[in-house]
Amino acid sequence: MRKQKQTGMLLLLAALALVAISCNVASSGEPFFGKTVPPQRNIFRYVSGDEPESLDPAISNGQPEARIYMALYDGLVEYHPKTMGPDPALAERWEPNNDSSEFKFYLRHNGRWSNGDPIKAQDFVYSFRRALAKETASRNAYLAYYIKYAQAFNEGRVFVRDPQTGQFLNAKDYDEHTPPEPLSGSPLGSGTSEYSRPEVETHEPVDSEFHKQLHTPERLTLPGDPKARTKALDANAKLKAAVAGKELVPVKAEDIGIEAVGDYMVRISLSQPGPFFVGLLAHQVFRIVPQKVVEKYGPAWTQPQNIVTCGPFKVKTWQPYDKLVVERDPMYWDAGNVKLDEIHFYPMSDNPTIMNLYKVGEVDAVLNHTVPNAWLEVVRQKQDYMDGAEAAINYLLINVTQPPMNDVRVRKAFNYAIDKDAWAKWRKIVKPLTAFTPEGIFQGYPQPKGDAFNPEEARRLLGEAGFPVTKKADGSYTCPKFPVDQVEYIYNTQESNKAMAEWMQAQWKQNLGITISLRNMEWKTFLNVRAKLEYKGFSRGAWSADYMDPFTFLSLFYTGAENGSGWQDPKYDAMLDKANRMLDPQKRYELLAEAEKFLIDAQPMMPIDTAAINWVKKPYVKGMYPNAGSLFPWKYVYIERDPSKWDYGIPSLTAD
Repeated sequence: MRKQKQTGMLLLLAALALVAISCNVASSGEPFFGKTVPPQRNIFRYVSGDEPESLDPAISNGQPEARIYMALYDGLVEYHPKTMGPDPALAERWEPNNDSSEFKFYLRHNGRWSNGDPIKAQDFVYSFRRALAKETASRNAYLAYYIKYAQAFNEGRVFVRDPQTGQFLNAKDYDEHTPPEPLSGSPLGSGTSEYSRPEVETHEPVDSEFHKQLHTPERLTLPGDPKARTKALDANAKLKAAVAGKELVPVKAEDIGIEAVGDYMVRISLSQPGPFFVGLLAHQVFRIVPQKVVEKYGPAWTQPQNIVTCGPFKVKTWQPYDKLVVERDPMYWDAGNVKLDEIHFYPMSDNPTIMNLYKVGEVDAVLNHTVPNAWLEVVRQKQDYMDGAEAAINYLLINVTQPPMNDVRVRKAFNYAIDKDAWAKWRKIVKPLTAFTPEGIFQGYPQPKGDAFNPEEARRLLGEAGFPVTKKADGSYTCPKFPVDQVEYIYNTQESNKAMAEWMQAQWKQNLGITISLRNMEWKTFLNVRAKLEYKGFSRGAWSADYMDPFTFLSLFYTGAENGSGWQDPKYDAMLDKANRMLDPQKRYELLAEAEKFLIDAQPMMPIDTAAINWVKKPYVKGMYPNAGSLFPWKYVYIERDPSKWDYGIPSLTAD
């Protein structure tokens, strides 16, 4: 594709700066890394990462897209700029019931789409249903599975109804592992106090027929696919007998536990307690899209000439692989507090180029994990370097559906063969990780530990699995029976990802005598290949917290989540469900830790490190904080032209 003029100019400036920078990254005595001249216009220029897969918030699960969606779309809540806890957005307030299995969200009356249309509760109902619809193909649909019947709808399952009585079969009658009904499933008016406070007065009906229906025992659902359904029934004689002569009713979008109560209340009923749920709603998959526009233009609704948004900014121009320009939206409900006129998002993935552009003053801030390893000693001493712990991890996914990686012994052998302490020392900004939750983020969480570096045990396990490792005369190892043609390591193109791939490749060669081939690809291609398990062996993995709770990591391997490994286990699901039914926060943490240990032992992934944020911003960029998720509510960001008010160092993360 022919690059646009703007990108060409930026790359030219980066190339001119490269000569001086490559010889000596440091600028003698300067407190900042590069120029610190604010842009003449009220425009913020930001390198967002890879080219966005889509401007549809229901589609992509990447962090580069997440940051763009935060400019264009609003949801019920938004991330707090410092703590990443839930802040009011289109919902000005909310109320949970007594076991966090149902929530009422009270909407602002001044919410507007960028075309001026009012935002109402039905917009949330439509957007949630659309994100869960099979044809949308959302990679994030699983995040909404806590909503009653959301998973059943997304998976195309069916209810079972008696044609004579019209009664549905209940799940608890045919599954001994079904948990007790939450308050959201208890009959209304049963005497159980569901909410701590009396109902806030509203002129809208509260106990609709749909709400009464939700407050009944959870219905049994079966696979919609006949072959899968037959298999499930054959495995349960009692269930098979009960289903005989009954009619199958497809689970519809209208069955999902979200309801518009009038124009300005949204009620969401969960299938289980979800103490983390409000924080989760800041995620992009829960941000709303305009029904009329989507239905009118279909997939083309996100094109600049068609798109309608609801965030603090709206699309001005979009030149793919060059620049996305968004401008302040005067229709936004909080437009008076939006500081910037425009944001220019630049899609780039080459870290030296990104840093060169930053140094010469062509961009004002860059994405996380950007400072090249060789530059760290200089850049991290500058006052514009953003340092801090990140609620994020790097790991390797393993395709467990194909041999030889379907053997847990082989998976564990490759994990044992990685010296993660040495990796962290080489990377300089990460902590070695053996668990699947990040180190030092969730206070009070009893994080379990996985296997430490043990190359001898790695070689023993490989031999036990049928791939003996022998030591050669020169001290190196060889494993001639290992099928290297059936294993590869894939990653998306970025310098840091390449360095990690080559480092792991060297570890396995040194400790196992096995050379794994490497294959890189563009971000969008990589996402599809990994999601569809169209790779053999290993895939780069990375995850940043969608909300500040260990469950945001552990839920990646919940059945139905598109985690890119092919691994799932109902025992693991049950452990997570049990934890989230626990109202005592510390006991819940303990149960989550047990589930994490189960996951670690199964080894469908290999934890590598806990990330640091590692990025830079100009001192005149204010309102942008080095939070643990590297996600930024853009309405708070502004350009400060008075040097006495600049950030000289890392801005405080203490909540206001």
